[in-house]
Formats: sequence, C-alpha cells, structure tokens
Amino acid sequence: MRILLLTHAFNSLSQRLGAELRQRGHEVSVEFDISDSVTEEACALFAPELIVAPYLRRAIPESVWSHCPCLIVHPGVPGDRGPSALDWALDAGRQEWGVTVLQAEAEMDSGPVWASANFCLRAAKKASVYRHEVTQAATQAVLQAVERLASGSFVPQRPVNSRWRPLMKQTERTIDWQLDDSATVLRKINAADGVPGVADALFGQPCHLFDAAVEATLRGTPGEVIAQRETALLRATVDGAVWIGHVKRPGSIKLPATLAFAPELTAVPYSPLPGWWRVQIPTWQDIAYEEAEQVGYLHFEFYNGAMSTGQCERLRSALAWAKQRPTRVLVLMGGQDFWSNGIHLNVIEAASLMGGSAADESWRNINAMNDLALELITTEHQITVAAVGGNTGAGGCFLARAADLVWAREAVMLNPHYKNMGNLYGSEYWTYSLPRRLGLEAARAIMHNRQPLMAQQALQMGFTDDCLPGDVPAFRAEGARYASKLAAAPDLQARIATKNEARARDEATKPLAAYRAEEMTHMHRNFYGFDPSYHVARHHFVYKSPASWTPRHLAVHRELGWKRP
Repeated sequence: MRILLLTHAFNSLSQRLGAELRQRGHEVSVEFDISDSVTEEACALFAPELIVAPYLRRAIPESVWSHCPCLIVHPGVPGDRGPSALDWALDAGRQEWGVTVLQAEAEMDSGPVWASANFCLRAAKKASVYRHEVTQAATQAVLQAVERLASGSFVPQRPVNSRWRPLMKQTERTIDWQLDDSATVLRKINAADGVPGVADALFGQPCHLFDAAVEATLRGTPGEVIAQRETALLRATVDGAVWIGHVKRPGSIKLPATLAFAPELTAVPYSPLPGWWRVQIPTWQDIAYEEAEQVGYLHFEFYNGAMSTGQCERLRSALAWAKQRPTRVLVLMGGQDFWSNGIHLNVIEAASLMGGSAADESWRNINAMNDLALELITTEHQITVAAVGGNTGAGGCFLARAADLVWAREAVMLNPHYKNMGNLYGSEYWTYSLPRRLGLEAARAIMHNRQPLMAQQALQMGFTDDCLPGDVPAFRAEGARYASKLAAAPDLQARIATKNEARARDEATKPLAAYRAEEMTHMHRNFYGFDPSYHVARHHFVYKSPASWTPRHLAVHRELGWKRP
C-alpha cells in the first residue's frame, strides 16, 4: 500500500512505524502536520491509499479524512478519548493500559476501532512508557490494522462505551509539599514528564518540574531543597525526599536543575555518592558500576540521552576506573530509555542564555565526547561491549561503535548520522570506526541518507554485531548471559591480543589523532564558521519550534522528479 505518515514530529514512534511498514513492502512517505492546506497538498501529491497518524496535536481536516482512510494512534484503551490519555492513566495508578488504532471522524477519538493492544503499565515516567510500552503496542496494533484494511474483510466496530477525558490541567497536577508523600509526588511528576511538567516553584521562583526519583535516606522540612548532587536537587516530602533532575523556568528551556538554579545553590549542601559502585538503597545516581562473573557493567542514565561536557568528563573518569578492574569484559549499558544521543544541545543553548558562548560550549562538549570515545577505543585489557537497550542517535551511535562489539535490542531505533542538526559533520572518531566496519562507500551512504535504522537493519549492514529480543529487562538479562559466556571463553586473551595488534597497525597507518584533527576542522567550521545552520537548528530544537516544512529526506512525494501515481 501507499501509506502517508502524518505526524506532528518525526519522533521515535513515527520512526519505528515508518521502518516497520517499509520492511513489509509498503511505500511510505512522511508529512509534518503543519496546516490543513499543507496536508491537503501532500495528499494530492502522494495520493495515499491510507494515512496513519501516530502523533498529532490537532484534528485531521474533513477534507482529508472524508476522502482517504485515516488511522489515528491513540495512547489509550478502546473507549478512552481525549488528549491526556496516558497522563490520566499514570496519575490514577492504572496497572494496565493500551493503544487503540481508530478511524478519524468529525468527533475526536470517536471513530470505529481497527485494532488495539494492551500492556502492563509501569509506574514510570510518561515519556519512558511512551518510548517503550506505547511504541511497542502501537506498532503491533498499526500493523494489524493495516493488514485488516488491506484484506477488505474486516469491519471495524465502535466501542460499546466511551469516555471523554479533557486535557489535564496544572490544577489537577498540583503538588502539596506539606501533605503529599514521596510516592504521590513521584506519580504526579511522572505523569507530566516530557510535556508539560508540573508547575511549581523552587527557591520562590516559578518553574516546571521533570525527571523525579525517590530518595530513601535523607530527610528535611517538607518542601525545602535539602541537597544537590551533580544535575539534580533533593526536595523534602512529608515522609522522605524526591530528587528533581530537570526544570524549566519561565521563558527558558528545560535544563538540569542545578544549572537552571545555579545562583541559588550556594547554601545547598552537596550529597555525594561513595563511589561508582551501584548503590543498593533507592537514590538518584546517573553513573553506576557493578560486576558479576568477570564482567563489569557501566550504567549511565542521562536524561533524554543528552551528554553535557561535565557528564562526558565524569563518564570518562568512571570508564578509566572500570578499565583498571580485574574483569575480562566491560559492558557499557547506557540508560533505560536512551543509550546516548551525543552532545547536550540544551546545555549548549543555555551557555548563550547565561552570557557565554554556545559555540565555545559546543567545542568543549564535542571534545569531551571525543575524549570519552578515545578512552573506549584504547581499552587494552578487556573486550568492550556497547549494550544498546534504548534508542541512540548522532554522536551516541558512534560512541557505541567505539566499543569492540555493539549489541542492540531489537526494538530500538538508531540514527547514525549528524546532518539533521544543521549539517553537522560529526566527530567521535566516526571517520575511523565507520569505514573500518562498513567500507567507505557504505559509510558515506549511511551519513548522507539520514534515515533511522531498526536494530535488525543495523545488524544486516554491519553497523552492529548482534540483535537481541525482548524488553529492556529481558535484553539486559540476555546481554549479561552473552557477556558472561564471552568472559569465560578460552580464547578471550587471544582475542584481546588480536584486537590490540589491529589497533597498533591502524595507529601506525594513520593515528587516531589525525582522524580527530580532520573531524574537528569540520566541526570548528560548523561551530564558528559563516554558516549558522547548526546554531539555528539547535535553537529550534531546544525551543521545540513548530515545523515550517517537512525535511525532504522524509517527504518522498516532495522530491524533485516525483510523479503522482
């Protein structure tokens, strides 16, 4: 079928659906939902047999849905209606939820149901549930709906009962720091994570709260900020305390809490962790290490996968420490939702907001990423593995490729390219690692095409080394089994010797410093040159500016030479 993806943005769900549909032989193009006239024009150009809308913020016009079947992906069970479906479910502590694929009609979310899929609802951040359970269920339901529509024999039915739930307002998200316990505070912030956050105040200043985690040991006066640690602030509740990782102040952008309120922190004590080892009590810890069966596991849980200069430097220190441990295999685990997405664009943007230079902070950040990648590439005493259980993109992909092996979970999406961010050239030694794996022409193609890859596609083209099934816990369990088997292999020392010999030959042919210098010449031009594309693209990205057009590499129907079928 010829299928148009109509979406507000090309988010992880849209990427996954596009890739899954293409894999099944469908002809897919993408159009951003900018205006009714643009959508109508896209339909006229592409002549779709079906429109799938995975992520919209407004209704599809009647001029479109009355002429072409339009399937809406709604993150709620059949009969649930309204724009805050997942928010209400998380806030209510529902244990089961689902995704419904229904046909667009005049009344929102009221059309007949083509497919649905349910899942167990984790008590987790809304954005995390969306990236994992919602995306998985939506993929299952959309593929089923497309098959049913193509068969021509399925008759969609409306739910017997339906209920409209309005947009959840901030008055319904309000935290009462004098009455709410830690579990309640966590649930409220989780239900608003990503967008819109919970309206509140810190140090008497209004802000929105995101990215919360419970603290089990520290106590204080309810509502007071009682400690800080790296990027997070600890705020006391009636029965404990909650870490606040990110905030958004009025007129600003979402930032690490300690950066957004840096001037106010002079009297807030620092609460250090005893070391890199994973703490067994519930607390907030963005870098952690553990060992089992001669395998070291290095976790780094960075919000949205963004890695600031400071985070890169701390992770490099942790990696250097882990390399000295008496292990045979070292696995870099990344985080639950993302492995890594490269440099921290919000922190870079904040540099200019705070009187500094975004170009200078970009330069510091990419050098810190390069130092981290170099630390990984030059590991001599262990086999290194990047266990990619969450999505990864840009510099994160090439940081992973700096490891000896890359194992990816089958449901993740990889975006191994940089150009979508204002034609960035990219670094992290990609000019060394990528051609070495794929060959020069294939490396150029993957950087030029700018398309997301499913894990199985990445394996087939040689970008990764294995593809493991299951959700994140299952992936990590299977990855641990793989790593333990690798560590126990009788030929492991020979394998380590072989990789060190290969690295020495590569270094003699062309030093890593030369690759880095060449990449950084291009990056310097991106950051400091006459073309402001990177700075413009970064600004629009961090401020979530509405799209003005659909990128041409996504909109097949807008390519030069495209002919209407």
